[in-house]
Parts: sequence; structure tokens; C-alpha cells
Amino acid sequence: MRHFWNVTYEANVINRRRYYMEKNRISDRVKVLLVDEDESTFYLLRRVLQRENYKVYTSRSARQGMEMSTSICPDLILMDVQLSDMDGVEMIRWIREWTDCPIIVVSEQNSCTDKVNALYAGADDYVVKPFHEKELAARIHTALRRRIPSGQGMYYEAGDLKIDFSKRQVILAGEEVHFSPVEYRILECLALNSGAVVTYQMLLEKIWGPYASSGSRILRVNMTNIRKKIEAVPMNPMYIITIPRVGYRMLESQTASVG
Repeated sequence: MRHFWNVTYEANVINRRRYYMEKNRISDRVKVLLVDEDESTFYLLRRVLQRENYKVYTSRSARQGMEMSTSICPDLILMDVQLSDMDGVEMIRWIREWTDCPIIVVSEQNSCTDKVNALYAGADDYVVKPFHEKELAARIHTALRRRIPSGQGMYYEAGDLKIDFSKRQVILAGEEVHFSPVEYRILECLALNSGAVVTYQMLLEKIWGPYASSGSRILRVNMTNIRKKIEAVPMNPMYIITIPRVGYRMLESQTASVG
């Protein structure tokens, strides 16, 4: 009996360790956009997010939230649908036109119709106020776990370059290379489509949203920085090839574990 208890206890300890390792793996790099006008709920939600070590961006209106969503490209949006400057359901539809970023609604509206409308518009989850903080934290974690791959084998590898998508880690010749969030998102997008041409416009919309400028100067600046970090000769790149007036093509991965 004692042996059974020890085995069960050790298994529980291991499971808790795995949970917190997974939780920390996700939270260390996640950007969450909070959109809520209700003052008391706003500060409570922000506290929940900060306690989980997420990087929190806040907005008190729908239009500001929409603008911020295209500039920071959050990993998750936590929002109310009761917003004075726009119907929250319309905001959800607008966001869904250009990103699959998880959206969790937290609202006092608790009718079946309210929930169905938000979910059909593109929300991933719907939490009714008042809510339990631990439950909300768990729902956020679950939504992020679906978006951020945790399985093994999700990586790109070609030459001396390896990208581990689950860790958002870039290794060149055995050394870790650090990128800004925007630089990494560009590199990730190209690596996930390695061997194929990704157009300038596709990258601009993917990184900066549907209203990104059609000009590619900001993209070229970031690409210059990326090449300086991964190319032996940036002016004669091996990994990221420019297709004139079209876009970029990344050297095809040598593994079958991308995508």
C-alpha cells in the first residue's frame, strides 16, 4: 500500500513539474492584448495576465484595440464585447479577416445568443463575468497551447541553421541567435513555407496586419537585420533569397518536420 502511495505521489509531482514547465515555456514569450472598458474588470484581468508572466498590452476601446492588434501582432486577445465605440462582435469579425490569433471573450452578457454570436464571429472561448481567476488563467493557457506548438519535431533545419518553432529558438552553427519579435515572425513565416516564394504583400499582411503599407521599406530593413545575423555573406545570401519585385524564398528545410 505504501509502495502504491509513493508511486502515485511521485507521478503527481512529475505531472505538476511538467505543467509548470509548459506554463513557463508559453508565458515567457507571449503577448496578450486586453480590450475592456469596465474599469474594475480591466484591472482584475490585467492582474491575472501579469501574474502568469504574459507581456500585457491594454486598450480601453475597440478602435484602439484594432489598431494595436495590427501593430503588436498579439498571441492572444482577451476582450469584452460590450464596447461603446463598436460592437465587439464586429471587432471579432474584423480581426478574423487577417489573423487566427486566439480570441477569448470575457463579458457580462450571458445569454445563449450572445455566446453563439461571438463564437460564430470567430471567438475561441467565452467566459461570463464574474469569473474565477484560476479558471480564466487555465482557459488562456489552453488557447495558447493550441496556437503555440509544444510537440516534438516542429523545426526547420538547413545547413548550419536550425529553428525550433516550439521554443522560438534559432540556432546557427551551434550558437543561439537572438531576434526582435518582428524579425523572428518574418523568419518563422519564411521557414514554415521553405522552398516556396512568399510575396512581399503576404509578409506585410501577416506581420503588420491588413492595413500594412504596400511599401516594402520596413520589410527590407528587417530583412537586412535578419541576414546580418544568419548569413555568412549578407550580400550573397544562402538561406533567404530575394525574388525581385515578388518576395523571398527560404532555402528548403532538410527535414520533413516543418508545417
